[in-house]
Formats: sequence, C-alpha cells, structure tokens
Amino acid sequence: MSFDRFAPHYRYFESLALGDALQQVRIACLPHISSPRHALIIGEGNGRFLQQFVREFPAARVSCVEASARMIELARERLQRIDRRAGENVEFVHADIREIDLPASAYDLIVTHFVLDCFLEDDVARVVSQISRAAMNNAQWLLADFCVPVGAIASRRARFWLKIMYRFFRMVAAVEAYELVDPSRFLCDERFTLVSQQSRQYRMLKSQLWRRTV
Repeated sequence: MSFDRFAPHYRYFESLALGDALQQVRIACLPHISSPRHALIIGEGNGRFLQQFVREFPAARVSCVEASARMIELARERLQRIDRRAGENVEFVHADIREIDLPASAYDLIVTHFVLDCFLEDDVARVVSQISRAAMNNAQWLLADFCVPVGAIASRRARFWLKIMYRFFRMVAAVEAYELVDPSRFLCDERFTLVSQQSRQYRMLKSQLWRRTV
C-alpha cells in the first residue's frame, strides 16, 4: 500500500468527491478533548488535520506516523504556512504502523482519521491493540471514518460510495481492504468507551471521541 504517487492529487480528489466534509469530520471532536501533552497521529496524510491541531494545541508534542513519504512532505509544507516554528513539536515517522514498535503508555491522545479503513479485519484488530499499548490509562482517541448507517436508503447510498472508493484506492494506492471494518468492538476490548459522535453526509461519515476507562 502506497499513497506516494497519488499524494499530490489527494486534496483535489477529496474536494471533488465530498467537498469539505472529510475535513469537517476530522476536526469535529477537537473542541471536546482535554488539552493533550503528547499525541500520536496515525496516517495523517497531507496534514490538514495536523495544521488545525497545531493551531489549537501549540504546546502539545506530536508523533506522526505516516507510510507515505510524499504525504509527509506535503504535511511539512502545510505546517510552514502557519509559521516557521509550527512544526517544532512535531516528529514525523515514515513507517507503516503495522511494522514499528511504539513506546508503552506514552500518549494521552490517539488520532486515527481515515486510516483503519485501509486495513483488513485482522490488521485492524492488531493495529488497535498495538496502539492501545502505547496509550496512557487516561488516553483519548479521535477517530474519523466512513460508516454504513442504519436505514435502507442511507445504507444503500453508503455501500454504493464505499464500493466505488475501495475499487479506486485499490487501483491507485494498492489499498488492501475491500470492505469497511468497524473498529468499535476492538476499541471496546481495549477499555475505550465512546464519549461522543457526530455524523455528516447522510450519516456516511462519522467523527468519534473515545476515552479509556480505568
């Protein structure tokens, strides 16, 4: 799986397909989190969420794990648009999250926006467990992703769009997944509880805030 070739075109594709809805879902729960000290962002992409996050929490340290080198370049460029010091607390790690070791109990905020949907079910379970071990006991978890809503019309609409998008991203980025896996049960297994949720695009997009319960 690699988004390197597609990275320069991702922003255009995102706007063409869903306007600004994806970004609105990414940042929807930001006002509801406690100020983090050390955030772990998985699969940030071209840096749109990171840019907003740094603006709102400039003192927070950020470890950003991204599998695409080109996406990291774009994210760095986007941070520079704030000011030259905007990226001082941001560490970019060029790696597949499935192939690195994370420090134990190191992060009080986890962010996985539109990344778990790229993995097969077994990988989703392993990645959630891996990230959970790196989260503190009081950690918060922001998750934005697609979903299949309840209701015949909304469900059919979502499944139609998901089928198209999976075919497209399997072709342009060799995404391994071919259907959406809901990670909720894996987060619950790791003692995370859903605190709030918002929806967009006829409930096809969700923004969730989870907190770990001790």
